Amino acid sequence: MSPQTVQKQVTIQDFVAQLRTFPARAFDQIHELIAFLSSTQVAPDTLAPYLSWDRQHYTRNLIDKTPLYELIAICWEVGQVSSVHNHRDQNCWMTVPIGRLLVENYRVVFQQIEEGRSELETADTLEMNPTHPCAVDPLEPVHRVLNPRKFDQRAVSLHVYSRPFDSCVVYSPEQGTCGEIKLHYTTEFGKPCGKV
Repeated sequence: MSPQTVQKQVTIQDFVAQLRTFPARAFDQIHELIAFLSSTQVAPDTLAPYLSWDRQHYTRNLIDKTPLYELIAICWEVGQVSSVHNHRDQNCWMTVPIGRLLVENYRVVFQQIEEGRSELETADTLEMNPTHPCAVDPLEPVHRVLNPRKFDQRAVSLHVYSRPFDSCVVYSPEQGTCGEIKLHYTTEFGKPCGKV
């Protein structure tokens, strides 16, 4: 995002309404939605009904879902980190209305999911904050998100995933392993989900 870009702040309801106006083609490439996120910031107080916190693990809170996308608020306590993962060949855009987070990107040297083996190398790391959203690179989609202890504050990220998916591949760069996992929501539309 260029420094001249002026962000307008909207409620989460207005954000969803605007997201629903994008045509299907906008979810097939990253440019239109990253421009939208770069110029539109969600007012943090309007997210309150969708936020839940857990000291043990970040939470995944479904806000909106259509055949084209799902919008999830992820709540990060200080020090929480996701696994290194992919998005099942779907696009992903992320913005951080509360706090700031790091995204560590990886290159896949090789992977054999059936055998559970992989090799990754680090690519780059970037910071997301209220004025710097990002999109996952469709050509190198393996990454992890973290709220480092040095940031010393909770964070909330909003994730727009094109074409909803319910599983992904997670990687252990240290052990050279990978495998598929099922994904679950902590809350759906502001209501707690049953434990799985």
